[in-house]
Amino acid sequence: VQLQASGGGLVQAGGSLRLTCTASRSINRFKAMDWFRQAPGKQRDVVASISVDGMTTYADSVKGRFTVARDNAKNTIYLQMNSLQPEDTGVYYCNTKPAMLNWGQGTVVTVFS
Repeated sequence: VQLQASGGGLVQAGGSLRLTCTASRSINRFKAMDWFRQAPGKQRDVVASISVDGMTTYADSVKGRFTVARDNAKNTIYLQMNSLQPEDTGVYYCNTKPAMLNWGQGTVVTVFS
């Protein structure tokens, strides 16, 4: 299964972006999918998770601002990011929980103040 993340960009603080991660095959056999963020010079961390039945969890740093969703029929997960802050800057990736697939290139989000 190949993963392709998209939707990143350059946005002013307070703005919004919607990220999309599309898989080349069904992701329904995976118990959950994660969105990761890798800030410059830092490790890759999970920011949001969604289970196959739609249960969601969030890192404290994004809770109340980010929303993860999935469309199983389209093999796609989404990350709606609102009230973006400069500390949200980084490369965003999706993967299974735990991460078992190739990471791909991710999508770059840059938030400026």
